[in-house]
Amino acid sequence: MPTNTDRTRRPRTRTPEDRSAYTVGMETTAIPVLPPDAAARKRFVRVVAAVAAVGGALFGYDTGVISGALLYVSSDFTLSVFEEGMVTSVLLIGAAVGALAGGRVADRVGRRLALVLAGVVFTVATVGCAFAPDYAVLLVSRVVLGLAVGVSSIIVPLYIAEMAPADIRGRLVSLNSLMIVTGQLLAYLVNAWLAQYGAWRWMLGLAAIPAVVLVVGMLLLPDTPTWYRMRGRADDALQVLRRTYPEREAHRQLRTIRETQESQSAERQGWSGFREPWVRRSVLIAVGVAVLQQATGVNTVIYFAPTLLVDTGLPSSTAVVATIAIGVISVVATIVGLRLVDRVPRKKLLIGGSLGGVVSLVALGCTFPLTERGPGFSYLTLGVMVLFLAFQQSAVATTTWLIISELVPSAVRGIGMGVAGVFLWLANWAVSLAFLPVVHAIGGAWTFVAFAAIGVLGVVFVWRAVPETGGKSLTDIEHEMQDATD
Repeated sequence: MPTNTDRTRRPRTRTPEDRSAYTVGMETTAIPVLPPDAAARKRFVRVVAAVAAVGGALFGYDTGVISGALLYVSSDFTLSVFEEGMVTSVLLIGAAVGALAGGRVADRVGRRLALVLAGVVFTVATVGCAFAPDYAVLLVSRVVLGLAVGVSSIIVPLYIAEMAPADIRGRLVSLNSLMIVTGQLLAYLVNAWLAQYGAWRWMLGLAAIPAVVLVVGMLLLPDTPTWYRMRGRADDALQVLRRTYPEREAHRQLRTIRETQESQSAERQGWSGFREPWVRRSVLIAVGVAVLQQATGVNTVIYFAPTLLVDTGLPSSTAVVATIAIGVISVVATIVGLRLVDRVPRKKLLIGGSLGGVVSLVALGCTFPLTERGPGFSYLTLGVMVLFLAFQQSAVATTTWLIISELVPSAVRGIGMGVAGVFLWLANWAVSLAFLPVVHAIGGAWTFVAFAAIGVLGVVFVWRAVPETGGKSLTDIEHEMQDATD
């Protein structure tokens, strides 16, 4: 215990950082409010991650629902193959814009309010899609919906990463991936239920329900300590940290955040931060991980699974129902990934999943031509699609957003994650828009073989360029990237 003499020598400033600097190594604390116990801290972190991840569920639902709705939208609006591709891919253009803007918005108004605004846009755009009288209105509504998808794709992992302790950050950030595939599974189930009625408007419109949940939930949660400290609100930052860490560790974390932000303020922040070689390298690696995840065609299977299965000889209603298997295996595989992500090194998990995806794509290229021999081969093709997604969702998708959120330095985190998100969504858009015309031009078999070749390039990139980030604080990762570049 400190003596009376010790007490007279305490710093007289009242900033939380100075209090933390004095009390970190001591048994007492300058904060009179009792901290939450370990169980309460764990509950709080889980609630934060679960509510924010509703944005991931919306992301998944809105990208997955179009796979079933497109069969009936195309019939009602008499769409060409190009227009079908536009209905699917135009959302991705909006998502690219939303991803870039979302990072800046999150830095200005906060991660929390950015997600609230995304939820509002989700709601409005969903209503627009459901009541669209023609192709043009549907297209515009899908673009606006894409803005919300892009914002949430960046801010949800960013928010969770900045709120979660390092030892469970992997599982909690990857919870977003689980919610994405859960949203896609829900979309497949809704599609199968409503397919018998051809009720594509209801398929699209039901997304308004989780959108409202996201708005209300985020209004009840605080922002992240990093953002509070960035805005000079150290007291608010400390209060949030005390809900996620033990008392002494909360003070230490606040001091670490302060020191990191001050050192980066002395260098460069915002766009000027990209003048630092180590910052550019970190963001470029994040961009590479993002693009390669999309370039292997994972979302073409999600978006166009019913269309592909119809091409193999299955009737439309059967194809829609069959894709439920894709949704189920995606959820199960992501749960497996959540169990692995903080136990297996991130880099090894990403490489292993990518290699499994390459093998699956080659197998898909071999089975696709056999579907002309009977419906049994159509189901074989479905099985290989499921295998491909199992590798993608358990390893590649689980680690992609996690590695991106960990690699981008805090001084440019909003902008940097936005840049990575833009490239991810542009790659998604380009692959999705080109997919059906390419399949019609060279056949499904060679298309999937081409995806496999890209996957091999991705494995080489990850092996050579991506650092291991597992089990490290975000500050430690930044220091290691800086040392590796200097």
